[in-house]
Amino acid sequence: MEKILLAIDATRINKTALDFACYIAELKRSQLTGIFLEKMQEEPSPVLKSPNGIPYVETVADGDIKETLTNKNIYDQNVRFFEETCRKKGIPSAKYHRRVAVTEDIIHESRFADLLIVDPQMSFSQSMEGRPSSLIKKILAKSECPVIITPDQFTGVDEILFAYDGSFSAVFAIKQFTYLFPELSDKKISILQVDEKEALSLTEQKKIAELAQMHYSSIGFHLLQGKPREELLTYILEKKNIFVVMGAFGRSMLSELFKPSAGEFIIKQINSPVFTAHL
Repeated sequence: MEKILLAIDATRINKTALDFACYIAELKRSQLTGIFLEKMQEEPSPVLKSPNGIPYVETVADGDIKETLTNKNIYDQNVRFFEETCRKKGIPSAKYHRRVAVTEDIIHESRFADLLIVDPQMSFSQSMEGRPSSLIKKILAKSECPVIITPDQFTGVDEILFAYDGSFSAVFAIKQFTYLFPELSDKKISILQVDEKEALSLTEQKKIAELAQMHYSSIGFHLLQGKPREELLTYILEKKNIFVVMGAFGRSMLSELFKPSAGEFIIKQINSPVFTAHL
């Protein structure tokens, strides 16, 4: 893995997300590229003035607007903080500056990256949003490379959870994670399958177990019956230092996990990094 992207709000950097991204970059000995996003300021607009009773039109430039200058100073400070943090950790860094915070911009960058890391609460909306924000939901659905959602706190990885529902997307995510992170092959692996009706067939269980055994040495298979969202949340909440791997966003268990009906409070309780990938 050579190109890791971290999406950053240019005016409000998330230090925890940056620390986690540095952990991944250090693990992979890769460069970390920060995509600094900020809203485009409004175009200069003509202002009617009339000194001495003589009206004339003056264009107010963005650079003359106090808010614009303040945002630029904050942006410069955050870029320096990003570069200094990477330097102290011995991580090569690069930065992109994008003035328009739109999904298409991040998706375009993801096309040429190995991995995209995002803060689940990053948003440029004026109103309060839940976790993940509408921006992050769109990124998860459309990203053209695997994505990791950062946790609120991170102290390491002791266990990797493969959320498996028998689908193509779940197997694809497991394989992508395995290929991208051979450095974690010594970690404990838990394959969790939840179904409301019936468990996977023995043949299906054997095949996914064989796939995992080709890459990992410590593997446990957990079969639970019930609602996927509730059982998965319960399992994760009882764990510490767990890395969750799921299939394509917008489908199956991952879709269930982030439904608004689950409640913002419940979503905030998941203090674990989540990896997802789709074609």
